[in-house]
Parts: sequence; C-alpha cells; structure tokens
Amino acid sequence: MEWHGRLELDPVVRTGVLAVSAATIDRALAPCREASGAGRRRRSAGLPSVRREIPVRTFADWQDPAVGFVEADLVVHSGPSTRGSYVQTLVLTDIASGWTECAPLLVREQHLLTEVLNKLTAEMPFALLGIDTDNDTVFINETVKVYCKARGIEFTRCRPYRKNDQAHVEQKNGAVVRRLVVYRRLEGLAAVRELTRLYAAARLFVNFFQPSLKLIEKCRDGALVRKRYDAPATPCQRLLTDPRTAEPVRSKLIALQARLDPVALLHEIRHRQRRLVAIADKARTDEGDAQPLETFLAALKTAWANGTPRPTEQRPPSKVRWWRSRKDPFESTWPEVRLWAEEEPELTGRQLLQRLQARYPGAYPDGQLRTLQRRLTGWRSNMARALVLGASSKSGTERAPAGPDIQEDPIVLAAVKDEPFGWPQRCHP
Repeated sequence: MEWHGRLELDPVVRTGVLAVSAATIDRALAPCREASGAGRRRRSAGLPSVRREIPVRTFADWQDPAVGFVEADLVVHSGPSTRGSYVQTLVLTDIASGWTECAPLLVREQHLLTEVLNKLTAEMPFALLGIDTDNDTVFINETVKVYCKARGIEFTRCRPYRKNDQAHVEQKNGAVVRRLVVYRRLEGLAAVRELTRLYAAARLFVNFFQPSLKLIEKCRDGALVRKRYDAPATPCQRLLTDPRTAEPVRSKLIALQARLDPVALLHEIRHRQRRLVAIADKARTDEGDAQPLETFLAALKTAWANGTPRPTEQRPPSKVRWWRSRKDPFESTWPEVRLWAEEEPELTGRQLLQRLQARYPGAYPDGQLRTLQRRLTGWRSNMARALVLGASSKSGTERAPAGPDIQEDPIVLAAVKDEPFGWPQRCHP
C-alpha cells in the first residue's frame, strides 16, 4: 500500500488501521456523511402487511387435526407455454381424511376464488374449519383474509419455497388432477364447463372408491428414514371411522355411497375426458401436434413422470457399443461349447468353463467366466427367438415342425450360427 502526502504514521498505528473492518469504518464515518448531506442507504421493504398477519404452518404443525382443516393449491393448465390466459384448477385436500375437491378457475382473481370456495364448501360433507395455502398472491390478499375471518375459518400459509409444507395437496395435484387432465393447455368457457362436469364425477369416484395410504409415523435414524402407514382406505371410509365425525355427516355419506355406481362414474369420467381432448385439440394453433385419444388415455398412468422431469433426468440416452474391442477368446472352441450346451442344456456357464479348463489347461482362466456366460445367454436367447419366429412365420394354420426337423428351418439356421455375442442380430422376416 502506498502512502501519499506528508502524513506519516507509526508502524504500530498503521498496522491497526489496516486491520479495521469495512463495517467499523462505515460506523465511524456515519456522522461525517450525515453532516455532508448524504442520505442513508434505503433498506429493502419487508413482507406485505397482509402476509405478515397470516401465521405460518409447517408440515410438522398439523398433529392430527380434526376433519375440516384443508390444504389449498392451484394447478395450472397452460401446456408448454405460460403466455396468455388459461384455466387453473383449485384443489382442496382434507388433512384428516384425504377428501379432495377440485374446481376450475377461468382467471386468477381473488373474488372469483372466494366464489369457488363457497361452491366447494357447500359440496363438502363437513364444515370447513381451516385452510392452509402457499404464498401465491391469489391467496395472500385482503379479500381472502376477510372471507376467512367472516366465516370463522382459520387461515394459515406455508413457508416460501417449501413445497413439503403442503405435501397432502401436492400429492393430490399429481394423483388426481394431472392423471385426469394431464398437461394439455385449456382455455375458454368451454374448457371450464367440461372441467366442471369432469370434476363432478371424479370427486365421487376418488372420495368413495379410490383407496389411499396415510402416513402415521415417520422417524429418522441418521440417514435412515422409517415410515409407517395405516391400512389403505378411501376418504369416505376414514370419515366414517373417525370418532370426531358428526352423525348427520355419517348418514349423508352412507346414503350417498349406496346410490353410486363406480363403473358408471368411470364411464362418465372417460366421456368427459374425450370432450376435453377435443376442446384442447381444437384450440391448438398447430393441428399437427394433436394427440390421439388412445395415446392420451394410455399416458394417464405415466403422466406424472412425463410432465416435469427433474434436471438430473434430462440426459441424452447412452449409446450401446456393439463392436468387439478385443479378440473373442472362445472363437476356436465355441462350436464345441455349443455342442455341449445342446446335448446337456442344464449345464451352467461355470461348468462349461471347467470342462474347457480340463481339456485346454492354462488357456481359459477363471476371469473369462463372465464372457462365456454372456455368450451363452445370447445364444440361448437367439434359440428361443428362432423357435418363436419359426412357429409364427408359417401362414394359415401351418405350424413349424417339431423335433429334429426344426433344425432345417432357415430362421433357426440363421439365428444359431456362430456369431460373436454382442453384435446386433439381424431380423429375418
């Protein structure tokens, strides 16, 4: 460090000045800055007043609540792009029973949200006691806060960027909504009408006929996590077995379940899905991307995996090496080994290697056992494939000959010929 001017400091003082931190220098110079007219640095604004007034609830704070405390979340149906206006689904999940209610929202608007909440509350068999949401502004606002306060509903929120605080409703987002609607883009009144009819049938099927597991206990021992679940049960069964459920609610559930037909509900769900697919495909600008109905229905079981993969899953497929990188050690003795395997099919690769070691001492070490096993597996696979193709390639009612005559089939001769294992097998018509 260079010192300019006539100021000369004692070496000890100079060492002390250089050791002072930046924060200490700022505090020492604060009076000088105020005297010179320099303003103080503006602090960042805190949480909005509405958000500060709503208490935070974590995943560990539920402690077996009574029936009526729900978690709420929104599921977007924007497709591959979030531009423009699109439909969203409001999902409510009861913590105690797993009872799930869904309703579509045409737009993200807080007054519309309260109207939909009124509709869902009227359809639920129990009273709404509490609602826990994320930190989305469509939930955290004065309108929803006043709505909950006027009806005596306990209003809480989760921690920001902590999805596990709402694990119950997040699980239903994938198990119910995404399996029904998948990841198509939905917009307009027509899509809202069909979604309303779809959810009307799905709520009965899911809550009365679709059992699920409920986590009872989770304990951690270092890196080992042990979870204990109760027996599979439907949300209706959990409500009926819960001693806190009122008797009028039990009677209403039993009477409603007696009138329901799960097969008819499933047919109604499939019909509404077809209508929804037609609406979504009609709204697309690129008609070449339209997905057939059969593909849509077949993808329901794996839609959760195809929707939003983790970054670690977005890897290019590995290339399979099909060429041999070293000389085949069994090139000269493979016909002999194959003859042994044909005469005694029960012989294992180790037993065949021991025969080779006895006949050719020092030529085949134990380290080549895996190579022989792979080659035997490939040869037996080709034999089985050849037998199947030979039986299915005959026209009409003719079948492939059995016994020794099968060796004359050209398919068998092509499949069992001496080809190095690991090379791609040719497909014969």
